[in-house]
Amino acid sequence: MKRRRTIGTNDSEHPKLRPLDIRPVMHEGQPLLLLRDPLELSGKAVFIPRDVAPILALCDGTRDVAGLAAAISIRYGWQLPLHLLSDLVEALDDALLLDNERYARVRAAAVSEFRSEPFRRPSLAGLSYPADPEELRALLHGFEQEAGAAPAAPGVRGLISPHIDYERGGAVYARVWAEAAEAVRAADLVILLGTDHHGGEGEVTLTRQSYATPFGVLPTCTTVVDALAAAIGEDALFAGELFHRDEHSIELAAVWLHYIRGGEACELLPVLCGPLRHRQEGGEASVIPRFLEVVAESTRDRRVVVVAAADLAHVGPAFGGAPLDALGKERLRSADEALLARVCAGDAEGFLEAIERS
Repeated sequence: MKRRRTIGTNDSEHPKLRPLDIRPVMHEGQPLLLLRDPLELSGKAVFIPRDVAPILALCDGTRDVAGLAAAISIRYGWQLPLHLLSDLVEALDDALLLDNERYARVRAAAVSEFRSEPFRRPSLAGLSYPADPEELRALLHGFEQEAGAAPAAPGVRGLISPHIDYERGGAVYARVWAEAAEAVRAADLVILLGTDHHGGEGEVTLTRQSYATPFGVLPTCTTVVDALAAAIGEDALFAGELFHRDEHSIELAAVWLHYIRGGEACELLPVLCGPLRHRQEGGEASVIPRFLEVVAESTRDRRVVVVAAADLAHVGPAFGGAPLDALGKERLRSADEALLARVCAGDAEGFLEAIERS
């Protein structure tokens, strides 16, 4: 008889699913859901039939396996053997997809390892762009030639850079960074705001780790990080620090920053930006006002440029949507331009309201 290994900490644990990367896939003609850990702590994934997806919603930490079976029977009329549910829970636990002590231990070890590294290693070097600095320089120069000459804009204090892959967005990166080049080269501190695609554990997430590119290391401004931690708290700002390890948004903009500066380093404040829960009904108080106050106080005498590594609409087959016809593309262009107009006008509330409506 097969001996079941203990789930999480004990057999009576109530399985609670973590926030996951869930994607619909087809395998041998069968519609499945691919369940992945955004942190990739185990390197494993779980496939389940799409028809049984409702089971996942019941894995909320309030039921043991017997309770899951009872809830499934009451809600959906399915009579599932306990051993099948136990096998599912075991597979989820084995892939570290459950929020339990086993996952917490593995994650804590990964955080410790990340912090002990000499710098945050570029996770996409050699995959999405060349790891060799000369090859990378040639690639980015090619995008500049494709984009054409772009005169430096006067008085730049900030810019919005894409964070899509260079193959699709290279010319846009080149044009944006060329127009901001003068300010970027003069800066002694760059605040780089990147989309936190998977974290969601804080409105803003910091790290004291420095980002590296193939051109060298961009040292994190720990003076500002420490001031923020003292004012707001380590727990609020570092709960999702491990998402810095593999998040591409800051990395892809940092490469262009380093390139435009000719390989010369400057201090960086890398900030991952998560969901604005305070805008939801009954949401918790936002840390952002205090965050901005402390950043302003701590950088008063610095030459600062703020970079938002932020893409706009993700549409079409590449992102799981239907193809757009000419009219659809024009409507999309109009919507994006209207959104950017609010940014240019400094209309933060209008910008957020437009996103919430979309």
